[in-house]
Amino acid sequence: MLGQKKIRAICDQVLAASPADQTEVVVLGEDSGLTRFANSYIHQNVAESNVELRVRVVLGKHPEARIGVASTNDLSAAAVRRVVETATTIAQHQKENSEFRSLPGPAPISALDAFVERTAGFTPEGRAQVAGLICQKAVDAGVVASGAFTTGSYEFAVANSLGTFAYFPTTLADINTVIMSDTGSGYADFSSLDVTDIVDRGEAIAGEAVGKALRSRNPVALAPGDYEVILEEYAVADILDFLGYLGFSAQAVQEGRSFMGGKFGQKIVGENVTIWDDGLSLANLPTPFDFEGVPKQRITFFDKGIATAVVYDSYTAGKEDKQSTGHALPAPNMFGPLPLHMAMATGDSTKEAMLKGIKKGLWVTRFHYTRVVHPLLTIITGMTRDGTFLIENGEITQPVKNLRFTQSYLEALNNVEAIGQTAKLERGFLGGTLVPALKIAKFTFSGATEF
Repeated sequence: MLGQKKIRAICDQVLAASPADQTEVVVLGEDSGLTRFANSYIHQNVAESNVELRVRVVLGKHPEARIGVASTNDLSAAAVRRVVETATTIAQHQKENSEFRSLPGPAPISALDAFVERTAGFTPEGRAQVAGLICQKAVDAGVVASGAFTTGSYEFAVANSLGTFAYFPTTLADINTVIMSDTGSGYADFSSLDVTDIVDRGEAIAGEAVGKALRSRNPVALAPGDYEVILEEYAVADILDFLGYLGFSAQAVQEGRSFMGGKFGQKIVGENVTIWDDGLSLANLPTPFDFEGVPKQRITFFDKGIATAVVYDSYTAGKEDKQSTGHALPAPNMFGPLPLHMAMATGDSTKEAMLKGIKKGLWVTRFHYTRVVHPLLTIITGMTRDGTFLIENGEITQPVKNLRFTQSYLEALNNVEAIGQTAKLERGFLGGTLVPALKIAKFTFSGATEF
């Protein structure tokens, strides 16, 4: 960790060296360790310490701005000058961007304490104890464990020539495991700012994955079709992540490829569905500002089923004379702004209660290899994985072979019959997704497998 003082000095060095009309500096630092295990033993320990320096320069002013971006992980004075020169040269060879208005100016950033010292200082020996527990549980049960456990500290800073400077240190602990039997598999994961949350749950994490692997042995074939389903949190996170990627971005709306376009103020999912993004929530993996140094706002996408808003960065906001909501990604990117800290409102049900009303349905642990079929209709196809079970007369009766689904995620959220009363955090790209389990009246499975 470089710390705020050193990072600010590096940013000042970049800004002083830049000849551009506007300059932006992004610093991403990482000190992390990773323990991998397979075949029920630890086979790899690695550590990474790295800092990325990204420089964006703007030559000229609206509507004649030309933009260049360059990056380096060499922080020597010569390298800093060189990365500024490279970004400037790139900008000189770009076409004028008439839609770029300006880099954002400074704004107050919410103070957020998301740095846990015990996570930052967690050792390979500590990770080995948790990994060893999982492996031993697997060996004792006659199954095979694999997975990974990472811990680390991270720092993120943004500065620009308009006076913006924002700095945020944080930590992350994340573990996932797949347990394999001869004919079945199970999965579990857990993420937190505080590694103690994983250490304290080691037995439960191992028990969840091992239990699924044992219960999913000798699966039977089931015909494709429409089934009532219980989706565990792992699967529900996939639904939110795809909705965020496909439609909750202002750029997607502006380009006419979002399911939110022309639907604001209208009900497009069930009244029991509320989904938002909140980069300040300590229940998630928070970041208080975006890659332009703009404070993150809490944005609600669906409020009791009603489409209400999407997220903006400064570029998309400028097109509509609006303010950025603090959701910019690193420049350049083709995605535009994206929500990275989504959550879904919990309900009042439990998984046990969800089971009781199902005459014939499926219990799905998670999805795998999900891909977009139709973005505007949010039709997604993918596979079930690591524990798919037949439900009959309110009870799980037997494991079934994995199925392919082809389903509109929006349609699924229009058919939510029950929502779990607790939420689970699933680590995502530069953030996380906080979701409950769902009971859905109809989910379309379009194909079967032999495993």
